[in-house]
Amino acid sequence: MIQTLTGLAPIADTYDGFIVDLWGVVHDGITPYPDALHCLRQLTGRPVLLLSNAPRRADSVRRTLQRLGVADALYTHILTSGEATWLALRDRKDPWFAALGARVYHIGPVRDRGVIDGVGLTVASSPATADFVLNTGPDDERDTAGIEAFTGDLQNCLQAGLKMVCANPDLEIVRGGARILCAGALAVWYQAAGGQVRSIGKPDPAIYTQALSILGLPPRRVLAIGDSLRTDIAGAAGAGLDSLWVLGGIHAAEIAGNPRATAAKAGLAPTAMIPALAW
Repeated sequence: MIQTLTGLAPIADTYDGFIVDLWGVVHDGITPYPDALHCLRQLTGRPVLLLSNAPRRADSVRRTLQRLGVADALYTHILTSGEATWLALRDRKDPWFAALGARVYHIGPVRDRGVIDGVGLTVASSPATADFVLNTGPDDERDTAGIEAFTGDLQNCLQAGLKMVCANPDLEIVRGGARILCAGALAVWYQAAGGQVRSIGKPDPAIYTQALSILGLPPRRVLAIGDSLRTDIAGAAGAGLDSLWVLGGIHAAEIAGNPRATAAKAGLAPTAMIPALAW
């Protein structure tokens, strides 16, 4: 039975640590949610890891949070899909990554290039001259309302036989009320068209293994908090974590007063649900 909460306080002492999503839980991409910040303040003294599918290094996200008004003191750790991607490309421990080669074609904005800095890669000017493609999501020069603006680029990558590394499995985000396409949507299209894709980030259990290692806690003592059923809640379930589903995020428009039905349709049963993160 999914618990219905108005604040985290009634169950907070059940857990020793927390994995908290950012977009749709702590902020909307433009403004932090005051109740969420208050909630994080109440958790001071307990480990809080911010786990984001942002395709950027952890330090870059930390600086963005500072600009938004989310102070460093409100959490203890940050782990991003971009950071995990950087580590995978640097270390090449996985045979799939070891075989990628050293020339990368990048689909995404230039500001995401930190994901490939310092790992011995050369940025290729076209798919034809690349060994693989790194997908960090739509750039700022094309329409992000749909995938049509990117299919030509993706077709060229397919024709070149490039494997794709997707550094953000999210399909879309809501920024200031507007829905924006993410790297995951491009990866879904690419895989459906026959391309090979490796996505790094939620809901892959590997990112939760990293998160739990950072926290130094067993899964049963950690609560995962997020707004996306596909990434946050499914990811928590796959990692054996209890989860708190924030209803006011990515699914707000589709819940239509019946969040249990929405979760059941997705085959998921979060531990509890809450309108927005609050204490």
